[in-house]
Amino acid sequence: MNQLDATKSGFLVCIGICIFIFIFLYVRNTIPDESKEEPTYPESTDCGFYPDEICSALFEGKGAAPQIGQLCQQNTHQPEITPCLGTPGTCNCSLIFQGLHFITRPLSAEEGNFSLAYIITIHKELAMFVKLLRAIYVPQNVYCIHIDEKSPQNYKTAVKNLVDCFENIFISSKRETVIYGGFSRLQADINCMKDLVSSTFRWKYVINLCGQDYPIKTNKEIIQYIKSKWNGKNVTPGVIQPAHMKYRTHQSYKEYVHQGNSYVYPTKKEKKDPPHNLTIYFGSAYYVLTRQFVEFTLTDVRAKDLLEWSKDTYSPDEHYWVTLNRLRDAPGATPNAEWEGHIRAIKWKDMEGVVHNGCKGHYVRDICVYGLGDLQWIIESPHLFANKFELTTYPLVMECLERRYRLKVLNQAEVPLESHWHLQETCYFNMKINI
Repeated sequence: MNQLDATKSGFLVCIGICIFIFIFLYVRNTIPDESKEEPTYPESTDCGFYPDEICSALFEGKGAAPQIGQLCQQNTHQPEITPCLGTPGTCNCSLIFQGLHFITRPLSAEEGNFSLAYIITIHKELAMFVKLLRAIYVPQNVYCIHIDEKSPQNYKTAVKNLVDCFENIFISSKRETVIYGGFSRLQADINCMKDLVSSTFRWKYVINLCGQDYPIKTNKEIIQYIKSKWNGKNVTPGVIQPAHMKYRTHQSYKEYVHQGNSYVYPTKKEKKDPPHNLTIYFGSAYYVLTRQFVEFTLTDVRAKDLLEWSKDTYSPDEHYWVTLNRLRDAPGATPNAEWEGHIRAIKWKDMEGVVHNGCKGHYVRDICVYGLGDLQWIIESPHLFANKFELTTYPLVMECLERRYRLKVLNQAEVPLESHWHLQETCYFNMKINI
C-alpha cells in the first residue's frame, strides 16, 4: 500500500468513528432511560370507574376501548368464593346463595309459570361455570349438569359442593368420557334427558349448553321468544346433509382415549344406509326442544335405531336432533324448517367478512374465543346465547357481560329486588346500551 492509499484509509476510518460516536450520543440522549421514566401504563384514574365505564365504551364499540381495556383489566378479579368450593364444609349454602348472588325467587308471574330445563356439559374452568350457572339460574327451572369423566377429581368435588345446595340442580346419574366430535357428546345429553324426564319437575322445554356458553337474552326474553316464534315447536337449525358433509356418516368412526389423549378417527369400514330410510340432515348441535319431543326421542323405535346407527358416525349431535325433528309425526316437528332459530351466536372463521367482522380474540377449531373487541357484536346479536368464552384468557369480557346481563335481568323484574341479587353496590354503566 502506498502512502496516499494509507492516508485515505486512515481518513475513512476516522470519519467512521466520528459518525458512530455521534449516533451513539444522539440515541442515548433521545431514548428515555427506563430506570428513570415511569411506565406508560395508565394510572387507575385513567380507567375511570372500573370496569363499568370501560365496559360501556366496549359495548358502544369505541375505537380505543379494547386497547385501554387490555391495560385496565389487570384489576379484574375472580369470584372470591370459588376456591372454598373445593373443600366440603367450608362453604355453607347461605354463603353460596348470597355471596354468588343467585336469584332466589321467580322475577315475574310469566316466568314462574313457564319452567325450562337446562343440560350443561362441563369439563374445565370452575369459575366460568359458576358465572354461567348464576346467570341462567332461577328457582322454577331445573338443571342437569354433566361433568366429563376425564375432569380432575377436585373439579368434580367443587361442582358437587355447589350443586348440593340446590334442589333443582343435579349431576347426571351417568357420566361419559366426552371426546370432541364423538358419540359420547351426544350420549351425555341423552343421559341428562333421561334424568330430566324421570324427575318431578314439570318443565316445558329443554335447552343444552356447554361450559363456554353465556346468555345474551334473559330468562324472560327466552320464554317470550319461544312463545312468539316457536310455541309448541322444536328449534333445531339445519338442512338436508350437504355433499361435503356426507363423509361424517358414510364411513365408520371410532373414539380413542389413552393416557390423556382423546380423539375420533375414521376407519376403512363403510356404513350401511340409515335405518327406516331416514333422510339425514346436518345442523346445529344446540337446540330448544319440547318435553314431548324429548320423550319421543327416548321411546320411538326410529329414534332408538337412529341413535344406534349414529354411534360410529362423526359428530352425531349435529345430525341426530335435526333429523328427528324433520319427521312430520314427531311432536313439535318443523319438517320444512332450515337454519331458522336464533339459538347460538358464534363467529365461525369461514364466515369472516360475511356474517361478522372478524374475531377480536382468537380462533379455536375455527370458532372465535371472544375478545374485548367482540362485545358490541355479541350484545347486538338476536341469539339467545353466545359461544365461546375463556375466562382465564379474557377476564374483562366476562366481567363486562355479566354485569350488563344482571342489570338487564333486574331491570325486567316485576318483584321487589333483594340486595344480594346485585353484583355491585354502585353502577356506572351507560344505561342506554341495549339494557
